[in-house]
Formats: sequence, C-alpha cells, structure tokens
Amino acid sequence: MRRQTHTDTQTTYGQVGATQAPDLMQYPPAGFRPVEYRTRIGHGDDRFETAWSALMTWKVQERSGIAVHVDDVPALDEGAYTPVTFDDEGNPLDPAAYSAPSAEAHFAPDGEPFLTAGTTATLTIPAYGRHVKAPVRVVYVIDEPARKGFAYGTLEGHPESGEESWVIDQTDDGSVWLTVRAFSRPSNWKWRFVAPFLKAQQNKYTQRYLRVLVGD
Repeated sequence: MRRQTHTDTQTTYGQVGATQAPDLMQYPPAGFRPVEYRTRIGHGDDRFETAWSALMTWKVQERSGIAVHVDDVPALDEGAYTPVTFDDEGNPLDPAAYSAPSAEAHFAPDGEPFLTAGTTATLTIPAYGRHVKAPVRVVYVIDEPARKGFAYGTLEGHPESGEESWVIDQTDDGSVWLTVRAFSRPSNWKWRFVAPFLKAQQNKYTQRYLRVLVGD
C-alpha cells in the first residue's frame, strides 16, 4: 500500500455521485445499466461495527479474492473530494468540489486507516484464468451514525465505465443491511464484445461481497 501526495484524476463517466439518486433503477444515466442488491447481514451494534469497519478498509474486496493496491491518498491538509449530491426527487443539488481540510484521521480497531474520498486504487480481479486491472477512485464516503459506506468510480484502464457503491445501515430494530448499487457499461468496443462476461463477473463478485459480510 502506498501513500503519497494526492493528484487529481478524472473518472471515465460524467455522472459522479449518481449512485445516491433515489430513482437510479428507474432513471439511470443514459446508456448505463443499473443494478441494486440489498440483503440483511446480521443484527446488533457489534455486527454493525464489524461490518462497516471491514467495508471501509477494503477488506470486503480483498476477502472476495480481489487484490487492492492503494495508489494515492489525499493528504489530510488537502481536504477530500465531494461529488454532486441529489435530493429525494433525483435532482442534483451541490456541484462536485473538494471539502475543507481535516485534521483528523480515522482508523479501524486494528489500526488500519479507513478509506477516504479522493483515494485512488488499482483492483486486480481474477476472471476466466486472467487477472484484470481495474483502476478506481473513491468519489464519496458516507459517515452517519447508523449508515456507513462509500462509492468508487472507474478510471482510465478499467474494463467498465461507471460507479458502484456499498452502504451498510442499521435499522431501528437493530437489523444490519448491506446495499450495493451500481451503474455501468463496457468502457470501449473491446469490452463491449465481451459484455455478457462482464455482467456475469459483476454478479459473481456482488454475491461474494454479500457472503463475506454475512459470514464475517
């Protein structure tokens, strides 16, 4: 894992933050395929704490067989990236921007730092006997008392173009839930040629994420 001075990188799609739109499944960005999964992964405060701590330290991806190499992390004195946000009707509110610098870092119980908005990473995904490199950027982080998560967007070199989010929330009855939302399309004509395989791989790894958290 490598930490260095943050450099700006552009995502390969324009609708940054759109996984937050409440009507994503009905009105996805034009040309993109939306997906959404929600499942109960346990109950109680300890379960919530364990699940979101794993989520925010890349452990869900790693335990699903994906290697994660963090390429770039914004320094604390540089602030963090905030994407466009949406109201309850799906209308965009504030534009994307960098927030004010923060003097506080957050860490998991084992001392590993939680991921932050603006972080870039390269995922190495085993698929059909090969290893596919997939560069991503964390485009937003959710940090609320009963709702934690993040989303990343694709960067140049990723086989797909789009965004995927993972959010863990705890409902009033103590149940803990994972919601995965995404919209994507093949990044170029070569990947469009194998689009059914990309879709199958996406579904495969989503199910692995769910199993990792249920069995964590």
